[in-house]
Amino acid sequence: MTVSDAARPGPAKPAAERPPVLEARLLQKRYGNLAALDKVSLALYPGEVVALLGDNGAGKSTLVKALSGALPIDAGDILFEGAKVASWNPKTAQRYGVATAWQDLALDTTCDIASNFFLGRELVRGRFLRSLAPLNRTAMRQEVERVMGDMGIRVDRMVGQPVARLSGGQRQSVAIAKASHWSDRVLFMDEPTAALGVRQSAMVLDLAKGIADSGSAVVIISHAIPQVLEHADRVVVLRHGRKVLDCDRADTTPDKVVAWMLGMEAT
Repeated sequence: MTVSDAARPGPAKPAAERPPVLEARLLQKRYGNLAALDKVSLALYPGEVVALLGDNGAGKSTLVKALSGALPIDAGDILFEGAKVASWNPKTAQRYGVATAWQDLALDTTCDIASNFFLGRELVRGRFLRSLAPLNRTAMRQEVERVMGDMGIRVDRMVGQPVARLSGGQRQSVAIAKASHWSDRVLFMDEPTAALGVRQSAMVLDLAKGIADSGSAVVIISHAIPQVLEHADRVVVLRHGRKVLDCDRADTTPDKVVAWMLGMEAT
């Protein structure tokens, strides 16, 4: 049974009734006869972790791509701090402090962490033309050590190593730290615990919680429902391109979430 937005539980209200930092209103995206997004609305608040859940093809990745500016929408509005944004694209999202740590990590495994962190934003020495100036590798490495240290990520000797030598959990931490460093308002995390062990997954999710505690809105796409719910403040479920559940974490359970994903009434 499908429940209307008016009838289903509403999103948890953050402390001090803060307005949403990023909001989607009635987003629509179609691929031929397929409605990837069917009038989906979602408000993201500072300092909260949102678990974005749903079966394969539910519309999770499409929604995140739309909100991160990577995918143009067919209809609907995107608002930042209450104001409609006429042209929402990756550059605009980046300027507003919105970033995404994609499932494929988007890291160059042949380069070290500092080179990955500053890819396209390299620090240079002197006042030469940027294309001709020597890189300031010491400054980049020190900045990476500071950022990751502030996030509670142990860097030890790994900063200067090629990413290929890092474990899966370390690579995921680097990708998240990089995305978080270049965003200070909203961070989307696409399957951050995929292919990770229990300990590494817990480390990554603890990192996400810490980022939210610093004031950012964090959205986690995941199929690891019980594990992600332990770290979430709010739960949003999509099914066949529609939002079917949006509630406080305390108001649901893993079994109820699965029921919503399968199109069954959660009681």
